[in-house]
Amino acid sequence: MSATPSLSVVMPVRNAAQHLNASVSSIASQTFQDFELIILDDASADGSQALLQRWVGQDPRIRLHRTECPLGVVGSSNFVVAQARAPLVARMDADDISHPDRLARQWEVMRSRPDVGLVASLCDGIDALGRRVRPRDRWRLVRRSLSPPFPHGAVMFRRSIFDDLGGYRQACAGWEDQDLFLRFSEKAEIAVIPEVLYHYRFHTSSATTAYDERAEALRSMCIAERRAGRDYTPLLAADPPRITSGDAIRSAAAMRLWAGTSPAVFRTLLRRRAAAGALLWAAWATLNPWSLRALSRCVIRARDLAAGCLLRGEKTYPWRYE
Repeated sequence: MSATPSLSVVMPVRNAAQHLNASVSSIASQTFQDFELIILDDASADGSQALLQRWVGQDPRIRLHRTECPLGVVGSSNFVVAQARAPLVARMDADDISHPDRLARQWEVMRSRPDVGLVASLCDGIDALGRRVRPRDRWRLVRRSLSPPFPHGAVMFRRSIFDDLGGYRQACAGWEDQDLFLRFSEKAEIAVIPEVLYHYRFHTSSATTAYDERAEALRSMCIAERRAGRDYTPLLAADPPRITSGDAIRSAAAMRLWAGTSPAVFRTLLRRRAAAGALLWAAWATLNPWSLRALSRCVIRARDLAAGCLLRGEKTYPWRYE
């Protein structure tokens, strides 16, 4: 590794001991080797620190920091990027797994495409035991949407643009990654490698299985402003009302479904007077989650194949938030 690495990989950690070894190992064994791995143990209380200390002793590329009081998802994300020495930064989440060629493939895109400010890859989904439970979904690349077709941990970006944008915004906690991607798209091209170079883990202790109604309400308001072609920054100081549609609840429930458990949210959505489609999904997920997962996998595989005909084998696909 050079004195100043070509790439900084950043990983905030908060009580992730169960999957931490697999996650760190997937970065340490990358085919691209000229990187530093910056880890923040954000006041974990589950033994994560001891595991990370062992990794520091094994790999000199790892730089470990610790806080005694948790910074939270936004604070910890900004902290690790602030420690990065390289002009390119790759995000890694502490419970997921990167394909061995992930960094090499993304670094090559950034090296050869100065117009690209952020590159990501598609993912599949794995459960707590590492079994593949959700297939790749290229359909999300050809569908117009403001929701990113890639997970937060699968991105690599230019540090200079991140700094110009002011990093992650605390007011967007709960959807801070989507807010960052939206702002990145205004500064440079976002490219997506339409292959699985990242394995996103669904498990019941993940932060994404919880829901925050205020964050979802604010996100919905901001996305509506974005669709109308307006800057939503002034809304970040607003105090949005609680949502009643159940969108945040259903989103979190879907994460639990893929993790292999029954979401059991039908009564909650019924009290919120959710739409009939959401109630039908919740009832099915509660009564027979296995069959709903099986059907969902079939639907995803079918639309992935259909999307493949439109992508025509491109090495990267531009993603524009429209």
